[in-house]
Amino acid sequence: MGPAELQRATTVARRYFVEGKAKTEIADELGISRYKVARILDECREQGIVRIEIGVPTVVDSELSEQLRAAFGLQHALVVKVTAPDVATLRRELGTAAAELLTEIVTEDDVLGVSWGRTLDAMARALNALAPCSIVQMTGVTGAVGANSADLVRQLAAVSRGPAYPIYAPLVVSDERTANALYSQPGIAAATSRFPSITKAAVAIGSWDPEGSQFHAALPPAMLASLRREDIAAEVCSILLTEDGTPLDGDISRLTISIGADQLRQIPEVIAVAGGASKARAIHSVLRGGLAHSVVTDESAARLLIDSHTQITK
Repeated sequence: MGPAELQRATTVARRYFVEGKAKTEIADELGISRYKVARILDECREQGIVRIEIGVPTVVDSELSEQLRAAFGLQHALVVKVTAPDVATLRRELGTAAAELLTEIVTEDDVLGVSWGRTLDAMARALNALAPCSIVQMTGVTGAVGANSADLVRQLAAVSRGPAYPIYAPLVVSDERTANALYSQPGIAAATSRFPSITKAAVAIGSWDPEGSQFHAALPPAMLASLRREDIAAEVCSILLTEDGTPLDGDISRLTISIGADQLRQIPEVIAVAGGASKARAIHSVLRGGLAHSVVTDESAARLLIDSHTQITK
């Protein structure tokens, strides 16, 4: 399309899709036929001028959500009825529900902390509105560019238009001296010094395996080998937890650029976003350790969590 054609096409598309005018109204306004309007609209879709997305409203099982909330004494619990069994759909729909929750509960007086993860990446993509709060990165960078914590901070800040405090450093470093040097850098210190001021946080939870944890994949083989002796049930913000939610305090914590377990516990509301039956054990560990106060999950994980809680409390 030439510039004149492009201008007319965008005008037709705006009148039809945004203003809701009928094709005959647009034709009369622009002095063309209704059939010409129809052809222009088809061309707009073909050339990408108009992109149509079908947004399925998040469906939450309110009864199961309340059962989960009551069982663990949570501030918020959202159990999503996922519409398809594949992992991509699970992450997208959990991310959408988490985005809706953040839009609802975050205010401009909050300081929002975020970790990293593919489900949180889906959350950031689904976020359309967020109060102009400060956003603090709670971990160094790992994983794919589209799902790492620095990119999440950028995406969230673009929506909220509040100040952002990223950490441009790797999550895992080779030695303690390097970690200490990074912590002292002004840009990183600007983020880590704000950890005590975080009032709400969104975190992903990893099960301790290559598929379920990007942190697992980021560790060198020698360190992974040393951790095989430990009964690790979960990781959150690079914090490794045993079955009962006890953090492992070893060399790994001194080689990561991340918020610590005690700091995470001090945040008034940490929202864990994770689902699938394979993540239920990990979510349970995080809840038992007091490292999350709200959960966005799916039906399969929620039922397993409630069953596990019932068995423990009998």
